Amino acid sequence: MAASAEFVAQITRVQRQLHAFILSVVWDVAEADDVLQETNLVLWQKAAEYDPSRDFLPWAMRFAKLQTMAWLKRRKRFPLAFDDELLEQMAAQALGAAPRLDARRAALADCLQKLSENHRSLIARRYEPDCSVNALAEARHTTPCALSQMLRRIRQSLLDCVAKTLAEEAPA
Repeated sequence: MAASAEFVAQITRVQRQLHAFILSVVWDVAEADDVLQETNLVLWQKAAEYDPSRDFLPWAMRFAKLQTMAWLKRRKRFPLAFDDELLEQMAAQALGAAPRLDARRAALADCLQKLSENHRSLIARRYEPDCSVNALAEARHTTPCALSQMLRRIRQSLLDCVAKTLAEEAPA
């Protein structure tokens, strides 16, 4: 079955929320990735059943919850920690947080664009895999302490910008 472009966009849009929910239960990134892939397979198999007039995230979250429960049963981990009711509550909380997280992500993206090219590049480099403050400081011909202070100021600037943006967008 060929999926519509809208379905592809919807499934792509919710990946972070699904992964965050799964990871909150599974606790292991590699295992959570596997459960997310299983969830995605089920979503693709059930694509014809999706009603585009309804919100996609709750529909997808239902399958993420079912796949997570199946993973728990297969692994027999945490047998007392996660019953169906608790998973239901966690899924509901994840759904409730999604709009706030989307707004924060959008505000952060906007605030990153407001940084100078130098600061934006520095932040991007710092969060590359295997990047350390020491290596980055050496490459920029500065001390790790000076670089850490600069990164702290940039992060604080981003935090202030995100807070201001969200406050301006909040309903009165």
